[in-house]
Amino acid sequence: MNAIDLLKAQHDEVEKLFEKFEKLGEDAEAEKRQCFVAIADRLSAHTAIEEQFFYPAVKAKQTEDILRESLEEHLAAKRIIADLLELQPGDESYDAKMSVLHEQVEHHVKEEEKEMFPKVKKLFAKEDLDALGEQMQVVFDEMVAADARREIPEQTDEAAPL
Repeated sequence: MNAIDLLKAQHDEVEKLFEKFEKLGEDAEAEKRQCFVAIADRLSAHTAIEEQFFYPAVKAKQTEDILRESLEEHLAAKRIIADLLELQPGDESYDAKMSVLHEQVEHHVKEEEKEMFPKVKKLFAKEDLDALGEQMQVVFDEMVAADARREIPEQTDEAAPL
């Protein structure tokens, strides 16, 4: 799977998890926590593979501004995830923080899919995007299996370098 298709599939998976979370009732604390953990692990691994592999690989004059903004959006999401890791679903601000995280992720996904990905498709060879996607998938799977969310609190001081 090429890198762009992989990232889009991950976007879709996280969106479905957010939708599942939003349908859970107030008394579904265990299910809310389980859903958040799945979201946090996937977002943690997703941002990591973007920051470590995709963004550096597709950095070009035409993409640099979008990439820098994306890194700042990652930082904002990481900060909310770090807050949520310290809360329980019954805490009064838990659902509000999840809602803000969902909104931020939706905004980020929209910009990537509408602005960045079309530019990347034009600038880079399909073979390069295929190879990059394969590498990213392996690391993503390893990170999710290793509870990637646990690394987030250490990544909230500043945006990752480009």
